[in-house]
Amino acid sequence: MSPADRREQFAAEARSERPDLALLCLLVAAEADPELDERVMDWAQIELDRLAGMLPYGLRGARAWASAVTELLGGRLGFHGTPADYGRLSSSLLHEVLRRRRGLPILLSVVWMEVARRAGAPVYGLGLPGHFVVGFGDPEEGVVVDPFAGGASLGAGPAELASGPRTPAGTLAIVLRILGNIRAWASTRPEQSGVALWSLDLSLLLPSHPAALRYERARLLVERGSFREGAVALDAYADVVATIDADAASRIHAEAASARALLN
Repeated sequence: MSPADRREQFAAEARSERPDLALLCLLVAAEADPELDERVMDWAQIELDRLAGMLPYGLRGARAWASAVTELLGGRLGFHGTPADYGRLSSSLLHEVLRRRRGLPILLSVVWMEVARRAGAPVYGLGLPGHFVVGFGDPEEGVVVDPFAGGASLGAGPAELASGPRTPAGTLAIVLRILGNIRAWASTRPEQSGVALWSLDLSLLLPSHPAALRYERARLLVERGSFREGAVALDAYADVVATIDADAASRIHAEAASARALLN
């Protein structure tokens, strides 16, 4: 499958009635890893199924599910994160997290959620400021674990968790956050501007995304030397902004003019 076909598949899945979180994460990973073909994607899905099959049957209640999933993934299999994982792009790629059993909090949470969901658990992701965790059962029950810490129970620990509401993160919000993490990783590495660009491209394929990402992408194009394309994107964004902030639109049009001047 060509890169263009994969992006078309990503856009279609994101707009489906029930987007597949694991598939979307694997399509994100395919942008970063040219070796990630259909065979590897199938392996990742099968691995999630295999792990789900290792959970005991007949579990009832949020605490029982949380305990069983944590004992399997964080205990027996050793899935967890370390500070060093924040410096690796692979920590944001689902197939690598499954292979290494290391990753960022949100990717480890995806593993926890997908394995638990496949086994029938009432599970959800919970986005906290600067962190991501997993809950089981009714969000008001407060059965929450931290996959980055191997599944340690949070109870009502962090202030962000103790003060509600505990709104489960939607699939597309999770994917957008993953792409934001990838973009943040690339932003401190100028040689990885191509990674930042594709993470923005995928973010803009999601049916709901911050409009400011269009401006970020336009500026990145200019920084990468695509002056004409960047200028066109800046002007287009300025036209949108003009309806709510004429001064900001004028500044962005001026940026577009400056980018075109670099063509001379």
